[in-house]
Parts: sequence; structure tokens; C-alpha cells
Amino acid sequence: MITRVELEELTKKYEIEEFIKDDPIQFPHRFKKLEDIEIAGFLASLFAYGNRKVFIKKLDELFSIMKNQPLNFILNFDPKDLTGFNYRFAKDIDIIEVFLILKRLYTTDGGLKSLFEYGYSTPHPNPLPQGARENNSIAIMLQIVVDYFYARVQNEVKAGFYHLIPCPKNKGAMKRMNMFLRWMVRKGSVDLGLWDFIPTSELLIPLDVHVARLSREMGLLKRSSNDFKAVVELTENLKKFDRNDPIKFDFAIFGLGINKK
Repeated sequence: MITRVELEELTKKYEIEEFIKDDPIQFPHRFKKLEDIEIAGFLASLFAYGNRKVFIKKLDELFSIMKNQPLNFILNFDPKDLTGFNYRFAKDIDIIEVFLILKRLYTTDGGLKSLFEYGYSTPHPNPLPQGARENNSIAIMLQIVVDYFYARVQNEVKAGFYHLIPCPKNKGAMKRMNMFLRWMVRKGSVDLGLWDFIPTSELLIPLDVHVARLSREMGLLKRSSNDFKAVVELTENLKKFDRNDPIKFDFAIFGLGINKK
């Protein structure tokens, strides 16, 4: 198994400002106002699947359409603004619906921070994702956030909408949502650390196939499925090295992958 010293060294090597330019976190870093930052981060995380160069190019196209004014674009959103804009599984009707719900969120319900904070502080009556502990406030919060979006779909959408905003009840890893939370909660040379209502100790690792494979090679993950149980297992093992900030080792796992190329 990899040692704490090795993990710390990899983290220090890759948690640097140079990391930002090739990562989707570059998009929220372009802005100064909280609402612009969180909207940019949320949208960047939704589209962060597939080939990195391809989805970053697609996000550049999206932010160009938005005239690099996320909040203003959301508040004044008109579906025709994104007609014809697609990305892989997500068709324009799926993406438009996300923006319509964001418009409602920011005009009547306080915005993303308010939604996530409400979800974090509110007990949830529904079953948690498989593998979640009963006191896992992050799992509860993610379900509440997703329920907000699902309950406000008013137009026809296809599977792409539900791929952009996956449901924790399906037991998936929720990688992109957990990545967005890392950006917004952790404070460092890369992460923005603008939300203070969640302690870093409760964040969950953003798990994809690459992180899972490398974690198994490092002896940090035994579970064979890349699901929510694997997220919990890996996060708990990372807490053995740093209980207060286990998700900083996301940079170490990323770095190990780079070193192996």
C-alpha cells in the first residue's frame, strides 16, 4: 500500500496553480463574483465527462455563448440561446432544461449555495445511496439537490438530462457532483474554498474509472465496482492519512496517473 509520505509528496507536486489551465476548474477561476463562480463551476462539472480536451473545448463554446457572464445569462435565459447546442448524450432540450431550472433557482430560490446549504442541513426521509452511512450529510445533500432539479422539469427531456444530473439513488459514484463540491469547499492553490458550511472532512472523493484503477493499484480500494460504496470505501481509507482533509489526495491520485504515462 502507498504510504502517507508518498501521497503527501504527490499532492504537493500536483496541487499547484499550473494544474488549473488544463482542468475544468479553469472555468470558475475566470470569475470574481460568487454567483458567477458557482454557476461556472456547476456547469463545468456537469460537462466534465469524456475526453478532457473535447469537453473543455465544448465548455469554451458554452461560455462564449454566455458572453462570459454566467449569472446574467442565467437570469435572462431564453431557450433559443442554446438551441442546437449539444454535447454527447446531452441534446439541446436537455441542456436548455438545466438552464431553465437554474433560472428559477436564481430568481426565486436563492441560488446554488442556498440549495446545497439547505440540502446539507435538512434531514432527508428517503433511503440514502447504497453504501452511505446514516450520518453522511453529503449523500443526503446530493439527493436533495438532484430532487430539486428533477421536480422542476417542465418540458420534454431525454436521457441526456439525467446523465448531466445523475440520481444518487441509482448508486453511482456521483463523480462530477463530488468534484464540484471539492472545488467549492476546499481552499488551496487550485480549489476555490468559497462555501464554508461543509467541513472538508466530510467531502467525498470524485471517483471515475481512472481514479478507481489507480486507487486499487495503490492498495486504497478493494471494491471492484466503481459505485457509491467504492466512493465511501476510498474516502474512508484516505481519512487514515488525513482525517480533516482526505480529498486533497485526489491530486496525488491524479499525479500518480500522470507519472505512469
